[in-house]
Amino acid sequence: MPPRPGRPHDLTGPRRHRSSTEIGRMITHPRAPTCTTRRRPTSALVALLLSIVLAPSVLAQTPTSAPVEAQAGTGEAIDPLLQLGPGDAISIKVFGRPELDTTTYISDDGTVPVPLAGPVRIGGLSPAQASTRVADALRQGQFLIDPQVTIFLVEFRSQQASVLGQVQSPGRFPIESKVSVFDLIAQAGGTTEDGADVIYLLRPDGNGVIERHPVDLRALTEGSVAQVAPTVQGGDSIFVPRAGQFYIHGEVQSPNMYRLEHGMTVVQALSRGGGVTQRGSSNRVEIRRRDADGQFMTLRPELTDLVQADDVILIKERIF
Repeated sequence: MPPRPGRPHDLTGPRRHRSSTEIGRMITHPRAPTCTTRRRPTSALVALLLSIVLAPSVLAQTPTSAPVEAQAGTGEAIDPLLQLGPGDAISIKVFGRPELDTTTYISDDGTVPVPLAGPVRIGGLSPAQASTRVADALRQGQFLIDPQVTIFLVEFRSQQASVLGQVQSPGRFPIESKVSVFDLIAQAGGTTEDGADVIYLLRPDGNGVIERHPVDLRALTEGSVAQVAPTVQGGDSIFVPRAGQFYIHGEVQSPNMYRLEHGMTVVQALSRGGGVTQRGSSNRVEIRRRDADGQFMTLRPELTDLVQADDVILIKERIF
């Protein structure tokens, strides 16, 4: 007979009726439910935990733009080492546009004529900065979409320094890179025999007042403490004065005027003069020296006393 509508049809056979005993056993001893749900994989959970743990360290290592901008805003502007100025000859090259290439001089107002763009101010900039400035002028004028500009320094006239005094070849020399006092003196041929150990670096300040900075060359070369030689800038002057001198005469082998060395004693001065003659006596030495008022005074020094600049040393004859 067909099943009634709305009731499930048992395909395994006639429906089996449970007895009251079996129903009571099921109530007192229920079956443990079987778990049919599959265990979820742990890979997704592990990845989630790792992302939570490592997120703070990744954020801490990621640079942010705020500190960089703060440093850029608070830091002092550094002038380029090589600055273009009036009188410098430069060569402007535009990649792919040879008709725009030119060689010209920077005018007194710091501008340079650029084809199509007109005068562009590049005074005080480095060649790399000047290239960017010219490229911006061509781009803003809508002459080129993305110009690639390179500027070469042909002749450097604006940044020069003078070397004067006791050097082999005094004159003016260009400052094309980081040049120290030693480098500029070397370009001038070095100091002469009469050159002093202490030279002077003359530098104008913002108001045009010349500042005088002494530089001890002996301390830089022979000092036990490491020192840095001063860097020369455009407009500086180096003056090498004449070294201190002393005079020796009387009973010495070679009476003359000699260079006063640092820490020279009386006995060293006698040796510099060739030594005492057979008629002279090293115990009869006199020194004529100017005092603070410019008056001469006569001294009877010991052989270990120091000689000063402009001293006049007299070696007398022995008595017996």
